[in-house]
Order: sequence, then structure tokens, then C-alpha cells
Amino acid sequence: MDQVMTRKPHEMLAATLSQELDAVNALIRTRMASKHAPRIPEVTAHLVEAGGKRLRPMLTLAAARLCGYEGDHHLKLAATVEFIHTATLLHDDVVDESAQRRGRPTANLLWDNKSSVLVGDYLFARSFQLMVETESLRVLDILANASATIAEGEVLQMTAASNLKTDEDVYLQVVRGKTAAL
Repeated sequence: MDQVMTRKPHEMLAATLSQELDAVNALIRTRMASKHAPRIPEVTAHLVEAGGKRLRPMLTLAAARLCGYEGDHHLKLAATVEFIHTATLLHDDVVDESAQRRGRPTANLLWDNKSSVLVGDYLFARSFQLMVETESLRVLDILANASATIAEGEVLQMTAASNLKTDEDVYLQVVRGKTAAL
């Protein structure tokens, strides 16, 4: 069978966008650095380098390409959505008291809850710095709203978890809030 036919769709998209993804990954590595707090790159590297498909950055890059965009802001926005996603994973693991993510121990297990929450906050701040650099209030508005929706989804999940009578609508609202917003 042809090798292309055996690859998954996200793998084919990654191959198509490989140069741009390399640039996004380089930007992520640069922006997760900290001059004063070595814990930040330790924690972020643990999660960012643990794998994952980078689906959100790929969709950002693909959308830019499909729209004929010819600048470099799409690279910053792809890094932005990955930072927001990673921040939410750090926070989610603390809230859920998770011990594993992507087959590896969670950051809160390796370090502590405080480090996970604060590094997640740092990544949120970095994502907003990247958005500001694009000089687009529209982008800032969209991603700020998405971030708020994600936080609402987390809180809704937390409160719904203790209610055995949670209905399907609430469950779907949690899913939309936690995953679909980005």
C-alpha cells in the first residue's frame, strides 16, 4: 500500500506544514525561556516536549495558508494557541489531581501544584504577549474569549463532577468549553 495512504490525516498535514511547524516550535522554545526562574523552562519543556500532535498550531497554520496569508504573524498565533493549550493542561492536571499525561508523570506530580499553576499562568502571559505583537485587537478578542470559555468549562466540570444527575447538555457544554474553544 502506498505510504501516503497509511499516514494519518494529521501526519499528512504536519508534513505539508513542516517548515512552518519547525519555526513555531523554535518560537515556542524561545518564548518559554525565563531569565530569572529556571523552573519555568523545566516545567514547560516537560509538557511541550512530551509529544502531542500540535493539532491546534497546525490548524492555525493551515488556515493562514488557505486564506493566502503572507506575513509571519501566523507563526506567533500558532505558538499562542499551543501556549494557551499547554497552560490549560497544566491547570487541568492540578484540578483533576492527575498523575499522568501522554504516558508521562504530570508536572504537578514531578514538581508541585504551585509550580504547575504558576507556570501555566506564565504561559498564558506569554500567549498574550505574542498576541499583542500581532497588533490585532480582533485576534486578542477571539483568543481572550476562547481562554475565558476554557476556564468556564473547567469550573463547570469541577462543579458538575459532584452532581450525579448532570445531564447531557451540561456534559456537552463542559466538552465545548474545555476542548472546542481553541
